[in-house]
Amino acid sequence: MASRSYGQYCGVTTAVELVGERWAMLIVRDLLVGPRRYTDLKQGLPRIPTNILSTRLKELQEGGVVRRVPLANCGLVYELTPYGRELEPIVLALGRWGFAQMGEPGPEDVVTADSLTMALRTAFQPGIAASVPAADYEVHVADVALRVQVDGADLRIAQLAPPAPPVAGRAPGGEPELVFAAGPGIRRLISGELTPAEAIDLDVIAVVSGDATLLERFAAVFSIHATTVVAA
Repeated sequence: MASRSYGQYCGVTTAVELVGERWAMLIVRDLLVGPRRYTDLKQGLPRIPTNILSTRLKELQEGGVVRRVPLANCGLVYELTPYGRELEPIVLALGRWGFAQMGEPGPEDVVTADSLTMALRTAFQPGIAASVPAADYEVHVADVALRVQVDGADLRIAQLAPPAPPVAGRAPGGEPELVFAAGPGIRRLISGELTPAEAIDLDVIAVVSGDATLLERFAAVFSIHATTVVAA
């Protein structure tokens, strides 16, 4: 358990004591993508002090949120327990809630493979995806590259760059139908602030190869705006 106690008998209090300490939710976010070695977590959270990472992992283990297990060819890795994985809808909801206040990135803000993966999972609209044909994308944002496959309500995201941790599954073979690059301005497409055509005209999105018309489908399937409308 976290060392601090709020001294209140309440479920919200207990939750905050478990995952409310600085960096704890970001560790959970990255572990929702998949099991990670200590070094993988450190690389994915480059500004976290090593002593804080160790402390948070210990607290999360003591709280039954995270466990450390051996994995073939990888040694010991950290993964979420079944109890910890119950945080997934909460983390996705927090991502949607925080999206409205993100604004423009600061000069030192970075996009990591795990943060972009979770951002796309946050924006994913399975109901819309189930109503359109399957699609296979390759998405580049800064130094991060993801292979994003949508097949009905199923979403698969594989990390291409930086190289995925050894515990991650293999990236799919074959060529994607659309490869595009973006900066942090991809947020404006996902929010519905820009249409795909406007995003291209403003150089927010650059189509590298493939069928540019699929960007319309991407914007429909990955939409925070759609989530907000449904929630209202």
